[in-house]
Amino acid sequence: MSFESPVRIEMDNDRVLSIKSFDIVTGGSFWDHQMLIILPVRTARHTRILAYHEEVPLDNLLDLKAGDYVVHVDHGIGRFLGVWKVKTGEKTADHFVIEYDRQEKLYVPVSDMHLIQRYFAFHVRKPKKLTRLGTKEWAALKERIKKGIQRFAWELLTLHAMRLSAGGFAFSKDTAWQEDFRKTFSYVETPDQAKAWEDVKRDMETREPMDRLLCGDVGYGKTEVAMRASFKAVMDNKQVAFLVPTTILAEQHYQNFSGRLKSFPVRVEMLSRFKTRSQQKAILADLAEGKVDMIIGTHRLLAADVSFKDLGLVVIDEEQRFGVKAKEKFKAVRLTCDVLTLTATPIPRTLYMSMMGIKGLSMLDTPPPNRIPIKTYVAEYDEDLIHQAIVKEMNRRGQVFFVHNRIYDIMKVKDRIAGVLPRNTRFDVVHGQMSSAVLERVMLDFLRGKIDVLLSTAIVEAGIDIPNANTLIVNNADNFGLSDLHQLRGRVGRFNKPAYAYFLVSKENAVTPEARKRLMALHDYSQLGSGFKIAMQDLQMRGAGNLLGSQQHGFVMSVGFDLYCRLLKETISTLKSNAYLNPYLKAPNN
Repeated sequence: MSFESPVRIEMDNDRVLSIKSFDIVTGGSFWDHQMLIILPVRTARHTRILAYHEEVPLDNLLDLKAGDYVVHVDHGIGRFLGVWKVKTGEKTADHFVIEYDRQEKLYVPVSDMHLIQRYFAFHVRKPKKLTRLGTKEWAALKERIKKGIQRFAWELLTLHAMRLSAGGFAFSKDTAWQEDFRKTFSYVETPDQAKAWEDVKRDMETREPMDRLLCGDVGYGKTEVAMRASFKAVMDNKQVAFLVPTTILAEQHYQNFSGRLKSFPVRVEMLSRFKTRSQQKAILADLAEGKVDMIIGTHRLLAADVSFKDLGLVVIDEEQRFGVKAKEKFKAVRLTCDVLTLTATPIPRTLYMSMMGIKGLSMLDTPPPNRIPIKTYVAEYDEDLIHQAIVKEMNRRGQVFFVHNRIYDIMKVKDRIAGVLPRNTRFDVVHGQMSSAVLERVMLDFLRGKIDVLLSTAIVEAGIDIPNANTLIVNNADNFGLSDLHQLRGRVGRFNKPAYAYFLVSKENAVTPEARKRLMALHDYSQLGSGFKIAMQDLQMRGAGNLLGSQQHGFVMSVGFDLYCRLLKETISTLKSNAYLNPYLKAPNN
């Protein structure tokens, strides 16, 4: 269950030649691995016990090289020296060799490799110190961290228990209209989409309020599942709130939903700065009276003047992109409403909370049929390269995104780019400080194919879906975060045409080592479905921030992220089996 993709092991008799993750649709390999952990499972009872024990690895692919820092569950943090042949009795066998404090060495037989994971602690290249073998230091540290984790886990489970005690609305079984709506989907449904929809539908038809996370790389069909959930809620006379991080994305969702629902008596509205004050006032009045079935908007939907007659479902697109105040409101919403969260780059906390049963988790790992990986290039700024890329796209009647994320000099960039464009190129600019009317007009023109090249800031990053735009050029790409670049790359290649992404850096200014790592990771992880690898790589580079809180962040640094998650998983399992259904759960003393 912890594998992102299936794994192929090539054998020569009893010798392993290669271990590779592969695409289940195309059969093509995309990641090589050094080691694979497959634990034996004897009985169903044994599986249940094993599933929540700290000795069960979260990642069964162990890719280590000599010099890496590792964590042994029982002995602590050391430095991996490699796999050595060790003679035990009359036999010689492979052992993992780990060096600890004072150059002490631990020899771990291959049969115990599942007890080892690479040390990873967000923005920390190496641990503060290595553990000393033969002392109680490691056991005492783990015990102290378990107590700190226990309180954190209790807080998470208390919210979950409150949801259970409050109860929710059990939606009715599907009607004929819901099947009619499903048939309006103009693409081939992937197996993952079908399963995710069944997961969501099952959640909605129970009295326990749904709190499900839908994870899938950019363009893998998360919005379609959210559309079906929204339609199902409206069919039971419940209202739907669809929260998105940007105004442009709100506009596009509004256009898409309106088009899909035009044959049904469902009223969809949008609340954003694209609407005048008088328009917003009228929409809010109708929303409060129940005349609006579904409303799409940015954080504006969380304002005090927004009220619903009977809110039943909240869809949150990319929750991590909302601010702290918005997230506090999400907590209150989760107590009574069904909540579906969509994300392309799941943060580890959210992902592991889902795996541990606090949230439901649905994964969209299968790319849509005929999807082609985006060809990714990292290069110095070169006007000849820009000219060639644009001409190549225009010759096949396609469109181009050119991203420059600084408003103060974007018009200078426009003049410079205009000088290399073919004659009669339809060229325009958008950025976040434009008036709503102009911004909306330009984006709709681009969507309708009236613009060949769109120069914009990163406001096009989240969710913009232009089928005919299949070349992306990002200027000063070294100034972006890794996940941001991956999201930008997701604006192209969403259908069956070959797509190209060019990430340009300045010739004059030196690229920092950290930026170079980000760009190389983007180049290396260009295969379909790389979103999870990108997210973890990004967090490792830029740090966890306020992801877990300062105390929990310290725990991660002390034992590494993998063991921290194992301990958290085990703690939550224990608390759930004892008393988490009790809404009056008492907090642990320690």
